[in-house]
Amino acid sequence: MKRTFLTLAVITMTLADNSFAQTTVVGGEEMFPKKNIVENAVNSEDHTTLVAAVQAAGLVDALQTAGPFTVFAPVNDAFENLPEGTVATLLKPENKEMLGSILKYHVVSGNFTFDAIAKEIKKGGGKATMTTLSGGTLTASMNGAHNIVITDENGNSANISVYDVMQSNGVIHVIDSVVLPKS
Repeated sequence: MKRTFLTLAVITMTLADNSFAQTTVVGGEEMFPKKNIVENAVNSEDHTTLVAAVQAAGLVDALQTAGPFTVFAPVNDAFENLPEGTVATLLKPENKEMLGSILKYHVVSGNFTFDAIAKEIKKGGGKATMTTLSGGTLTASMNGAHNIVITDENGNSANISVYDVMQSNGVIHVIDSVVLPKS
């Protein structure tokens, strides 16, 4: 009789304060807590469009600073679901400022883990408003016991599919849609 065993490995790293941070797999690659947002994102096969956009907008250096930042990172499929031609148009040099504004709309200053966002939602009676680096707002709400939905200023929502991808300069939450500021 042939037996197959499934082994699950969890990798942890001891940090200076003796706490543990789990290495998470995103886009088929490990995301290491001691690396910054950009260093990890460039390795995720699910975020190649986001990385290209960050590079085109000239935001690489900004996202490598100390932060901390909370990044709501759309997967490639999220960009593909935008109207045809949107990404190609935004990646043009003449649209660098607009692209930068949209990308900064996905970033909040501070280190907001799932628990921190959930606490703010509870404190806010079911909703928490976060100000983005572009100056707009995102609204977080619960959709079940362990699912946070992010809603943009236009009423469009994105589900967080992977939470708490810890970085040396913040945290990434993977989302399934691109959120857009009010136009």
